[in-house]
Amino acid sequence: MSQTYSISDLAKEFDLTTRAMRFYEDMGLLQPERTGPGGRNRIYSGRDRTRLKLTLRAKRLGLSLTDAKDIIDMYDSPRDTAAQLERFLQVLGQQQQLLEAQMTDIQANLDEIKVHQREAKTLLAKALRQPATQPASSRESSPSTPQPTHSP
Repeated sequence: MSQTYSISDLAKEFDLTTRAMRFYEDMGLLQPERTGPGGRNRIYSGRDRTRLKLTLRAKRLGLSLTDAKDIIDMYDSPRDTAAQLERFLQVLGQQQQLLEAQMTDIQANLDEIKVHQREAKTLLAKALRQPATQPASSRESSPSTPQPTHSP
């Protein structure tokens, strides 16, 4: 008899919430057997466990759940292995281009931050070298400011 898992077993093993597990099921990534009154209890197979593991791997790679499902479903069908691998390489290539574009944008942002940091440090150094201006509270009581006179 093959091993089965409850929703809490897999959620705990993969550090997921049961809500995430149900979401993956709604997306068609997992297909547990339903038992109990109204089919409320989910029984996951070894196949579901493997699909979950592959789904999480695809997610770590930045693939959408739709792409993950497409690729994982290919392995369930009797299709040609070459077609499966070509599709997988295509999806990975698209993800690589996206990540490289994001990396370029991030590097540009980091370079801009460095420029602003240098400018701010230069301005701060100049501000610290200049004599301090008199605070507003001191100016109010300075002799050049007319003082009200009080009549007895």
